[in-house]
Amino acid sequence: MIMKNKEHLTEEGLKAITDIKASLNRGLSEELNTIFPNTIPVKRPVVNQIIPDPQWLAGFTTAEGNFFLNIYKANTKMGVGIKLVFRITQHMRDESLMKIFILYLDCGKVYKKSNKDAVDFMVTGFSDITNKIIPFLCEYPILGKKSEDFKDFCIIAELMKNKKHLTKEGIKEILRIKAGMNTGREFPSN
Repeated sequence: MIMKNKEHLTEEGLKAITDIKASLNRGLSEELNTIFPNTIPVKRPVVNQIIPDPQWLAGFTTAEGNFFLNIYKANTKMGVGIKLVFRITQHMRDESLMKIFILYLDCGKVYKKSNKDAVDFMVTGFSDITNKIIPFLCEYPILGKKSEDFKDFCIIAELMKNKKHLTKEGIKEILRIKAGMNTGREFPSN
């Protein structure tokens, strides 16, 4: 509304915008704090202690969720281990929300990131991924580009269910899929 009503072109409107910005993510940068020393962050709403709707969590995952693989050296026949990881990262102030995800999804853990003001909700257990996370996000789909990463995540989970990750060919296929996920994914330009 501030921009729509052109209030951002006034001193009061600019102050209102900086007050909002100060309450988001990491707040104001040092430079903005110097330029706007009298900024008062707006009060953030308290997060309800419940997930209002499964679609809400799917939307939240669309915006903030990550699907990836940890591939590590292991004392196995193939010499590597593969772990599927579902993660949502938020600012430390939203730690209580991350803990609600554990109750809602009946899986996962919350980890505080070292040297950062952030927390991760993570699910790494294979049975939790395949029996809880994947079915939930199939029933309540995520949207946008991230849905492509989820599809690849599901393909890899299926390969692992079928023990393909224990073969040389399966590892090659998983590595090929992984290389095209997340930042490795190419999307056609418009």
